[in-house]
Amino acid sequence: MTTAGRARFLGLDREVAGVLLVLAITQLIGWGSLGLPAIVGNAIAADLHIALPAVFAGTSTLYVVMGLCGPLLAEPFRRLGARRVMIAGTLASVLGFILLACAHEAALYFVAWTILGIAGSASLSTAAYIMLNEVAGRNAKGAIGALMLITGLSSSMFWPTTAFLAHAIGWRGTCLVYAAAMLLVCLPLYTFGLPRRSVAESQTSPVGRASAPPAVHRSTFVLVVAAIALNAFVSFGFSAVLVELLKAQGLSAMEAVAFGSMLGVVQVSARAINFLGGGRWDGITTGLVAGALLPVAMLILIAGGGATWAIAAFILIYGLGSGALAVARATIPLVFYDKDAFAKASSQIALPLNLISAAAPPTLAALLTRFGSNAVLELAFACSIGALVMLAILGRRRAVHVVASSP
Repeated sequence: MTTAGRARFLGLDREVAGVLLVLAITQLIGWGSLGLPAIVGNAIAADLHIALPAVFAGTSTLYVVMGLCGPLLAEPFRRLGARRVMIAGTLASVLGFILLACAHEAALYFVAWTILGIAGSASLSTAAYIMLNEVAGRNAKGAIGALMLITGLSSSMFWPTTAFLAHAIGWRGTCLVYAAAMLLVCLPLYTFGLPRRSVAESQTSPVGRASAPPAVHRSTFVLVVAAIALNAFVSFGFSAVLVELLKAQGLSAMEAVAFGSMLGVVQVSARAINFLGGGRWDGITTGLVAGALLPVAMLILIAGGGATWAIAAFILIYGLGSGALAVARATIPLVFYDKDAFAKASSQIALPLNLISAAAPPTLAALLTRFGSNAVLELAFACSIGALVMLAILGRRRAVHVVASSP
């Protein structure tokens, strides 16, 4: 199939397909490299003489800073365009990984994660969705779904990669390799692979159009944030502690990494089912169906008592649910916000979303080390049920919003 044929199959034009390719590579590297503590957390803790929850607090720092920077970057995204902001974020990532490699005490360790948080806010998920919204317009939902399909492989690709590199050159050397990847792969792709957007073009974009659609009620915004954040708490928390959680279930280190890597494949399969379905479901419907799988997965692992069949079933069911939920989290705002309002809404959502996501790794790590794996699973169960309730309420409000938006 030709490039044009593949683009038509995806419902995207050539320019959008090219942007997707760039973002797929750079987002894989960006998110995959940030999963470092999930694999070498114990080595970092021993080297820096800090507790394992403190190591995961570095990831929490990342999310806090990403959240705090989100609203601050709304105006640069509008005025300069996503490409320029992402270039700046990539340069910050290089510095962050170099400082992380040089850290010999907790202070510099957290400084490095702070810089990586600034970089992530400018170059990772929200920035990528804004970039796709700039070039895809009405096809933004399909483009975002395609990107999520590809980037879902980040853990499957980078957990074994990180384990191999850490064994060969240590975790510090691994950080330097990832800094080089940012500089030599991501930076050129952002610079030369994304379409240029003139400042004049961004400034002439009529702001007034953002007020044309019916206003979204503040309580609806709160519900959107709550539903996204509760699911993100589970997803981001599990991505950080899954290997240790599976070890607590009785698996060896190699078996835990293997099962954890399989999770990414299952998540991508779920995103593929959602994407190949032609976008018939919006983010809320996808979230309701997928979100219902998470409590089931938690109950199976609790009841299984560490049995291999229970772990395998958990990986399958949780992977399908969390994989589809990743797409839902990215596309739920599209249900209520139009193209002009999407960048602003996404930047505002980024603050509470990243703050609660930041709390997930240390919270789950602390629960795991103090109370065991069942405490982690019970909290995840409660968060998943809460998210389902929020999504059900949003489903009712969606119908009202669609009627109000109709001419």
